[in-house]
Amino acid sequence: MFFGSNALYPVSVMPGWLQAVSRVNPLSYQVDALRGLLLGTPAHLPADFGVLALAAVLGITAASSLLGRLVR
Repeated sequence: MFFGSNALYPVSVMPGWLQAVSRVNPLSYQVDALRGLLLGTPAHLPADFGVLALAAVLGITAASSLLGRLVR
């Protein structure tokens, strides 16, 4: 996930397939939000937090549905 995010390189210099991975990677949105907050230019902050909230809901839902299988 870290390699597929925009934490190391800008998305514009990535190959096309890695740009597609970066668009669906929640870590990219977390890095974008953190950069915006630290630099004082939170341009995409509502979208970043929206994607992160959606990823958290999906992760919690998946984990809670799989928990029953682990307990048995």
